[in-house]
Amino acid sequence: MNRRTFLKRSIGSMLAVVGLGGGTYYYAREIEPAMLEVTREEISSAVIPKGFQNFKIVQFSDTHVGHHYSLDKLKKLCQKINSVTPDLIVFTGDLVDDPDTYNWNSDIVRILSSLQAKHGKYWIYGNHDHGGYGTQTLREVMDKAGFQLLQNSHTSINSSNESIVLAGIDDVMLGKPDLDKALQGTDPDKFTILLSHEPDFAEETLHYPVHVQFSGHSHGGQVRLPFIGDLYTPDYADKYVMGKYILEGGKLELHVSRGIGTTRVPYRFLCKPQFHVYTLKSG
Repeated sequence: MNRRTFLKRSIGSMLAVVGLGGGTYYYAREIEPAMLEVTREEISSAVIPKGFQNFKIVQFSDTHVGHHYSLDKLKKLCQKINSVTPDLIVFTGDLVDDPDTYNWNSDIVRILSSLQAKHGKYWIYGNHDHGGYGTQTLREVMDKAGFQLLQNSHTSINSSNESIVLAGIDDVMLGKPDLDKALQGTDPDKFTILLSHEPDFAEETLHYPVHVQFSGHSHGGQVRLPFIGDLYTPDYADKYVMGKYILEGGKLELHVSRGIGTTRVPYRFLCKPQFHVYTLKSG
């Protein structure tokens, strides 16, 4: 940790301890985590086929079910997503906070199965899904819920006899990400979207024919203070924390979701949960 980051987190932590008392503490724990935002973005490119004009993609991420995020809240989230009538749904990782101790049952499959999108539902592993946690359990649950895993692989999304590429990599922290493998056999001239749980992987993505990257993982810092910003972000979410980034003059467009749930601490402050609705625009 460099000196600037150390001072930022030290001062921020001190202010948080002083400030998160009384009503502020209640707000950060009980109010803001439930203030779900629907963030709408347009993605415009001459590479997007005309058959995808006004095509809607929903991205949701980091639900962390079990850590102060219940199945009832997940059910309401799915109803909200369905209400925007997406053409495509993507989930960018961290479904359950502790998969190895979570009480798995058919309810979570039933709720995720309720999500509807004409052109399919896709997902990638996050660090909480993977490694020594519950890799295979997660895959079985998502398979039953009708989601297709993109683990160093891609698929073709077709609309009006035209197509775009949707690719996904394995988790950067606990998996074996391989973007060469994920894009193997794709047409580099086609509009390509990459799902990567960790946003800082964009530094690697820049070297490939990818137009847009969707990520989560950061939670936007979860607790943010005026003039200071985020107090903490996990590894591989240091540089790109939340929102939209245009890299190298437009070579890559990166969108980082603040996510839905919480982890480590059950607070959100000046960092509301969100899911994205992206509308593609040709030309």
